[in-house]
Amino acid sequence: MSEIKIRRAAATDCTRLLELITELAVYEKAPQEVTVTLEHFVESGFGSSPVWWAFVAEVNNKVEGFALYYIRYSTWKGQRMYLEDILVTEAMRGQKLGQLLFDRLIEEAKEKKLNGIVWQVLEWNQPAINFYKKYKAAFDAEWVNCSITVA
Repeated sequence: MSEIKIRRAAATDCTRLLELITELAVYEKAPQEVTVTLEHFVESGFGSSPVWWAFVAEVNNKVEGFALYYIRYSTWKGQRMYLEDILVTEAMRGQKLGQLLFDRLIEEAKEKKLNGIVWQVLEWNQPAINFYKKYKAAFDAEWVNCSITVA
């Protein structure tokens, strides 16, 4: 029987988290987009001014999933949690790890008195869309994503 634990990520998890982030990028057909260094990743999450936080799903003491978020501000809604990424390894999908992670995010948002959680999902990622529908998520087709690279 597997021992499953959902816990806050620690700096020592960062190497494994980057492996999982790369797995997610491969799944999303964009592995070349992962350019963050381990040093920057660790500093951003565990340095003097963290900008992200995460929960990990451990199965038998191995990290098999994670949910990484940060706090954003909406001029219309106030502080909200932004779920940057949630992933369960392919081998562990269907074991309820995603549900455990997502439920923990909801608890965290309530504990921090945030008024909601927002995220993006690729329009072709039907398994993820189906997962979010179980939570009665609202899907907004009106907004277009925009970004620029500043280097």
